[in-house]
Amino acid sequence: MIPDYILEIMERLMSAGFSVEIVGGAVRNLLMNKQPKDWDLTTQAKPPEILSLFPEAKYENDFGTVIIPCRTSDGSLSDVVEVTTYRSEQAYSDRRHPDEIKFENSLEKDLERRDFTINAMALILDKAGEYEWSGRHFRLVDLFGGLKDIHKKVIRAVGEPSDRFKEDALRMMRAIRFSAQLGFSLEPKTQRGVVKLAGSLKFVAKERIRDELIKIIASNQPAEGIAALHEAKLLQYIIPELEQGVGVRQNHHHIYPVFKHNLLSLKYCPSQEWTVRLAALFHDIAKPKTRRLINGQVTFYNHEYVGAKMVDRIMTRLKFKNEDREKVVNLVKNHMFYYNVGEVSAASVRRLISKVGRENLQDLIYLRVADRLGSGTPKAMPYNLRHLQYMLEKVQNDPVSVKMLAINGDDLISVLKLTPGPKFGAILDVLLGEVLEDPARNERSYLLARAEKIKEQNLDEIREQARKLIEEKRDDDDQSLQRRFKV
Repeated sequence: MIPDYILEIMERLMSAGFSVEIVGGAVRNLLMNKQPKDWDLTTQAKPPEILSLFPEAKYENDFGTVIIPCRTSDGSLSDVVEVTTYRSEQAYSDRRHPDEIKFENSLEKDLERRDFTINAMALILDKAGEYEWSGRHFRLVDLFGGLKDIHKKVIRAVGEPSDRFKEDALRMMRAIRFSAQLGFSLEPKTQRGVVKLAGSLKFVAKERIRDELIKIIASNQPAEGIAALHEAKLLQYIIPELEQGVGVRQNHHHIYPVFKHNLLSLKYCPSQEWTVRLAALFHDIAKPKTRRLINGQVTFYNHEYVGAKMVDRIMTRLKFKNEDREKVVNLVKNHMFYYNVGEVSAASVRRLISKVGRENLQDLIYLRVADRLGSGTPKAMPYNLRHLQYMLEKVQNDPVSVKMLAINGDDLISVLKLTPGPKFGAILDVLLGEVLEDPARNERSYLLARAEKIKEQNLDEIREQARKLIEEKRDDDDQSLQRRFKV
């Protein structure tokens, strides 16, 4: 369970007369019988001394962390290991970085600066040690009761919680992230410390908050993690829009208030992809804003479109990557897609694929399943969703985008002698609309003949024709669903 290259680094440092230990999450995972993904070592050796022992290593920071590349027998890079000199830290004016770092000679000083007891343990190579991995014995250094807290399944701050959170406010989110990943609970004093200092999270960089949020969403208990952020008063500084759904009642199709429904949809989302899970959490985020009482009936007209705009702003604010933001927005915007066996044609399915993207369709089905289960519906995959999957298979090779047409812009130039310009896209959109209705039309001679006729129209006429063939029919599908479900 402990790679040979970790043991080799430790032995080289020890042979040079330096103490060295495995620390951090790797120790926690080993004690929990989980295979660590990352390895961190701490040592008495100073950076120049480490560099002298490892010629390929790099030291490009002020925190005593040396990066050692590890290679396979053929010379290819297999991993990089961080080896950090024992250190203590003083004051955190910017609520993240210490104002002063002091290199220390004792492991105890280094462990004192760590965030939680389960991350503040160390393993020392020792022939008399009580633990054995990879044929080697280790002795556990546990100054703050980390092993006991693992057994009790609690997250406890090292020392005074307020001191740890004042050093780095992101540790409050990390506490909840660990609880979601490990299935642990926050120790009461640590919980109180989070609630007390929750407001300091607003001083943390959005990128760091985003990264912790993704880890919570991707964890084994994402819904519990988001609920814990709410209970600890942190969610209001991350996604206050979600909390607007607390206590907001829905119509008779939903037995839970909006906030709880969103949490349950996240909880029961069948996808392991964090983007799809995030869409499940966000899919009804606009219901509080769109809630109306019409003739005694609660409605949420256009909540998916308003929600898509809200999600776009939220994910932009939190500095998500564009591709991730666009995917989640797309799923939220289209989660109300209409599909009812006997009413929806193959052409409708092709329009749906054209609208959301072939690569997003399975995720859209996952989102619908999450929505249903989060509403208290016992049957996750009713017949109509199973039939949709069948239809997706059936039309999977049909053309659903301009790129899949049998002609392209070059043909419009070479055959129809058109000059490149805005008309190109409009003509191809009209042709796509016709092909979505009947894939048999995706034949070069037919499309060229149609393009020959269409080119005689002015640009506005062509665009209006394309809109009717594609967008208007999509809107008809959406409106049918709104009427059917009164949302």
